[in-house]
Amino acid sequence: MKGSLKLGKIAGIGVFVHWTFSILIAFIIFSNYRAEHSIEQILWSLTFILSIFFTVFLHELGHALAAKRYNIKTKDITLLPIGGLARLESIPEKPKEELVVALAGPAVNIGLAVITVLFIALPDPESLTVQLTAGVNSSNFFLNFFIVNIWLALFNLIPAFPMDGGRVLRAILSMNMKRHVATNIAARIGQLLAIGFVFLGFFTNPFLIFIGFFIFLGAQAEATYTQTKSMLEGYTVKDVLMQHYQTIDASQPVSTAVQMLLNTQCKNFLVMENSTPVGTLSREEIIKALSVNGDGETVYAVMNRDLVFLDADMPLEKAFQQIQQHKSSLIPVMSGSQLVGIIDKENILEFLMVKNAQTGRGKLLI
Repeated sequence: MKGSLKLGKIAGIGVFVHWTFSILIAFIIFSNYRAEHSIEQILWSLTFILSIFFTVFLHELGHALAAKRYNIKTKDITLLPIGGLARLESIPEKPKEELVVALAGPAVNIGLAVITVLFIALPDPESLTVQLTAGVNSSNFFLNFFIVNIWLALFNLIPAFPMDGGRVLRAILSMNMKRHVATNIAARIGQLLAIGFVFLGFFTNPFLIFIGFFIFLGAQAEATYTQTKSMLEGYTVKDVLMQHYQTIDASQPVSTAVQMLLNTQCKNFLVMENSTPVGTLSREEIIKALSVNGDGETVYAVMNRDLVFLDADMPLEKAFQQIQQHKSSLIPVMSGSQLVGIIDKENILEFLMVKNAQTGRGKLLI
């Protein structure tokens, strides 16, 4: 993620913290300062916030290690002011595997809560209220840490995408029905809960409105993605590959790419060197090259070298997943060692719209 500082690697997974995290730290210090808290109180508040984000990191690491058990790699884990994000290469599609991966995160929080109990002397109800409203300090640090972990576990188990609970619900439903149907049911349940959060937010805590919108949009995105993948089942890459496409030689100047851009409807080009694909060149990359170095630079110097090749016989739903992850403008398609065409996300979506119109299945959510 752009604007992130790499902290290191754990189990081969890159760990990053986003620059906006510093804003949160500054806000905590400023809030404590305005409340005229002591230096000691400010330090305890900062320590508590950092411990929460360490907990969030362990939660995401739990997902990552569980996914690794099923040979699913995690690209990285990024800590944000609103929580953590583990970028898995894919979500397990077998119900039992998805259930294990989804429950791994909340299980970490429950485990931390159980360990924390050993350091807590449970106060009576009256002093408990005082401790929880007095701010974080040495006497109530572990009590607050325990409560936060229980809350994180319960919150993430809300049966709504993109929460872990939404994936748990889908995994359970998928044991008895098709995955895209289970996803649609789980998404609709999540959206109903999201509407409830928004409604309550107007009368209680406005933060619930933000959570409601987050859940609603996340549920819709998951349902759309899964529905699209289900409609691609039974097709292969060769069913949608484009055999007519624009190429440009890597040694050509950017000015040649500009002329091709202006003289054709093509916005993306496959870059060739000695009849071999070596990269792609998009309209955005051409414009960037013009603004930085002018049109005299070579295509090779400004092209996107992060090239992925797909096999013509690959199942189309798997290809779609790779395209979503790779976010490349064009992907070459090979049959053995021979280049037979190209594919991109737009062409797949056009293929879906045509098939949808032919079968009369109604409006496609894309």
